[in-house]
Amino acid sequence: MKYIDEWNIADSGISDDDILINGNRFLIGNGNLGYRGTVEEADATHMPATICNGLYDRQGKKWREPVNIPNPIVIRLFTQQKDLLSIKSHNLLSHEQRLNFRYGIFSRSTSWNVNNSNIQVQSERFLSMDEPHHLYVKYRVITDAPVTLLCERGIDGLVYDINGPHLIQFESDQYDSMLQLRCKTQEQLIPITVISEAKYVGGDTVRQFEQHTVSKVPYIAELIKIELHPQIPFVIYCRSSIYSGEESSHSYEEDIKLNYAWNKEGDVLYDRALQRHRSVWDRLWKDGDVIIEGDPASQRSLRFSLYHLQSIAPRHRAGLSVPARGLSGQTYKGAVFWDTELFISPYFLSTDPSVVRNFILYRIRTLPGAIRKAHEYGYLGAFYAWESQETGEDACSDFNVVDVFTGRPVRTYFKDKQIHISADIVYAIKQYLSMTGDVSILTEGAFEVILNCALFYFSYIYYSPMKNRYEVLDVIGPDEYHERVNNNAFTNYMVHFTLNTALEYINYFSDTDKQFLSDKLQSTGFLPYIPLLYDLVSKIYLPEPNENGIIEQFDGYFRLEDLSITELKKRLLDPKEYWGGANGVASHTQIIKQADVVALLHLFKDQFSNLIKERNITYYASRTEHGSSLSASMHSLVYCDVGQPELAFPYFKKTAEIDLTGEAKQFAGLIYIGGTHPAANGGSWMSVVYGFCGFAVKDGTIFIKPQLPKHWKKVVFTSYVQGKKYTITVNKDGYTIC
Repeated sequence: MKYIDEWNIADSGISDDDILINGNRFLIGNGNLGYRGTVEEADATHMPATICNGLYDRQGKKWREPVNIPNPIVIRLFTQQKDLLSIKSHNLLSHEQRLNFRYGIFSRSTSWNVNNSNIQVQSERFLSMDEPHHLYVKYRVITDAPVTLLCERGIDGLVYDINGPHLIQFESDQYDSMLQLRCKTQEQLIPITVISEAKYVGGDTVRQFEQHTVSKVPYIAELIKIELHPQIPFVIYCRSSIYSGEESSHSYEEDIKLNYAWNKEGDVLYDRALQRHRSVWDRLWKDGDVIIEGDPASQRSLRFSLYHLQSIAPRHRAGLSVPARGLSGQTYKGAVFWDTELFISPYFLSTDPSVVRNFILYRIRTLPGAIRKAHEYGYLGAFYAWESQETGEDACSDFNVVDVFTGRPVRTYFKDKQIHISADIVYAIKQYLSMTGDVSILTEGAFEVILNCALFYFSYIYYSPMKNRYEVLDVIGPDEYHERVNNNAFTNYMVHFTLNTALEYINYFSDTDKQFLSDKLQSTGFLPYIPLLYDLVSKIYLPEPNENGIIEQFDGYFRLEDLSITELKKRLLDPKEYWGGANGVASHTQIIKQADVVALLHLFKDQFSNLIKERNITYYASRTEHGSSLSASMHSLVYCDVGQPELAFPYFKKTAEIDLTGEAKQFAGLIYIGGTHPAANGGSWMSVVYGFCGFAVKDGTIFIKPQLPKHWKKVVFTSYVQGKKYTITVNKDGYTIC
């Protein structure tokens, strides 16, 4: 990959690995849809994907996953001998694809030699930030000698699926240059409509409609014979429209009217749509940009991270969130994790709080699913899903990894024992309230979420009469290599925070709206447990630092084998074997997957002295494998907090460059987990703003503690606090807030 300038990247790779990574790296999106960075002629083997936020399906007994919509922008060129011109063709001369992440515009330039004619394709596309259902493409072909080509422009129903196929009941229509493909999902019969319209400019063309099926899946296309003349470009202006659910039942007659306008003025309409799209991005960057002076590489990687966050923010519909792999494909089942609350929300909380409000509305909407999960396990309240989809049901399977030696699935306990997710949601709600002052979210359902999460912990934790304290047993903390441990420090502190937050807002409504409080305490079944709440808050066990100042990650952690990561790697028999679980190489050692105690020290940094934080980050940094993209940013934050920005900087760099380099973990066991990394993208922003700039808000007051890396000159960022916008400039000597 190469860097063109501060807003443009490019790559010329054509290997299978390049195609896979570039699909993520060159992703475009608008919060409603995501489209992978593949070329127009790509087939299912190249893993093109059009992902619609919030749309899921289950095929047979396999796990549910996002639906890969029929590919709406297939454009394929053939020689007269029907040889496909692709990046895998023997007559390929050159290929490069680019992403302008200032405006979310993908482009490619590819050339071939056909019968002594040099043919070049240049295209660009964007998912409109102004029109959430529309994908626009401009496809240009030019040659240096006369040549005849065949061109197919179509909609391809044969797409790549991890656990598919997901689509049935295909129907198609064609009117003039408008192609329409309709289908439904298998599980819930949700309708999907994909429309492709085109205007052709230049060249001598003969058009005909063609439709055929591949493996019972339709490929609907318009076949065009093109007579190309030297240096006279042939251009296709294409608009694809994608609708699902109720939105897909629009008028076919209206589509025909729209197509008439597009067929007549497609080039003009394309330019207008691009202008509107760019205007929205200008508005988003006005508040969402962070300026770093003195380090162009850091500036680029941070902006690239923020581009990916802005591309997947669900602004078009209330009650949606952000999947752990964004809209880059079907890995991690397209599920929403705790990533959203602790890693993604902070950026939007400062730059566009309405997005975080939407995240909270998603958790309110899925509260019934969390209550059902708690009930299924025999608990009260809300046990939020580890992998949450559209209803809040837990999409996580019992067997998440495969033993590379036997090929057998391995039982994991992620969904059963990662109980901290409910507390993470409460933490995010509290942060939203603190930053915005928008207490209306409490009466819209957030207060019920808090009460139900507290109820869940009432029924989960144990009382030890011998120790006269409440303990949290049999859990998994953020470090997933060690399962079913007792008193994970991160989890215990988060549970305590949830109980305290419930008590705080009970007291708040006791002063402001007693009737509302009474109704909610009754409807949630919380009222009889108020005395217990006070007892729990005062007696829950919160692990303290030992004589060396180290907080034990969980009971018995210090008794595990202590060795280096290098030594542990020598024990691996297969590079893809899973490190955790009952028999993983790390499970009986002190080597951990990701920040655990370190994450605790960031979230509750005011509760620990700098000496305690410094000793813990030193101890755990050498024992952390960083097998999760969530990990590095937490180390960066804590190193900054203890005044060591130079030690923090490599962790920031690792976080911010993860989707630029593509050097992230691609497999867990034999399961492919590739895709973009929104949590790391958010972590890169936190590393700069919370870490190097020392930004914090307490009781509505902004605090800044500058600790920039030595080679940085200045950082400028925006934050909304209590509804007021502030521009903050941090340099070596101090800061300004205006």
